[in-house]
Amino acid sequence: MKERVIKLWKAFTPYEKIWFFSVIVLTILVAIFFPSSVEDLEINPIVIMSLYIADVFANVLCELLISKQSKWNFIVSLFVEVIEIATLIVIGERFATMATTILFWIPIDIISFIKWHKHMDMEEKELTVVRRLKGWHEVLIILAIVAWTIGVGYLFTLIDNDGLLPSGSKAEIALCYLDAFASAVGVCNGLYILFRIREQWIAWYICAILETIMNIILGQWVLLVLKAAYFTNTTYGYIKWTKYIKEHEIKEVYVGKNKNLDIEGE
Repeated sequence: MKERVIKLWKAFTPYEKIWFFSVIVLTILVAIFFPSSVEDLEINPIVIMSLYIADVFANVLCELLISKQSKWNFIVSLFVEVIEIATLIVIGERFATMATTILFWIPIDIISFIKWHKHMDMEEKELTVVRRLKGWHEVLIILAIVAWTIGVGYLFTLIDNDGLLPSGSKAEIALCYLDAFASAVGVCNGLYILFRIREQWIAWYICAILETIMNIILGQWVLLVLKAAYFTNTTYGYIKWTKYIKEHEIKEVYVGKNKNLDIEGE
């Protein structure tokens, strides 16, 4: 066990270790000095803050593993989904996100783990081969997101609930559409991750922005630390994946030319 822990510790760069522990410490400090407001609900503050802190811990570890192209991020992600479902049930808000988590994210995490396992880098077994998005698929994706946001957002404005916001208020209606938008982009993000496409980081940027707005509306100050972590790690992950893709595209061209030379030589 000791050897495994040491091996795991060495697998992370100094930057990744500093980033991870900085986010955890900052989260605990914000939880102490800026506790989230739950006065309108019969919730034990310790319970909700524990869920928020656990959410941050699991999420930052998951995000770090994705940036490292590790298939194990999906195992950690399953714990993230369970924590987020529990949190949304407790606060009684964001039903689109909850439904997406149950019906989409949990199955996609399991399928993605299997898919990534089949596409390991031949030289570095701990890495998964990733690629970039090509073609005109972006237009269809944008249209699908717009349709989902309008349709699902409207349906959730019709639900009467006893959540953190007054039912039917402008803030509640705005939250419904933001939630639908975030869930739609989240689905795209999940599919991009499944197929190992670099643009999942761009989708995650959008998700982080939407999540930040919704966290502010709901007074979830602790989770803002997580969103700040998302922005930094998303940039880090995008750069790492792009570097990997460019290096391997050059290798493929080089190998292809050598094969052609061998054939001509014969």
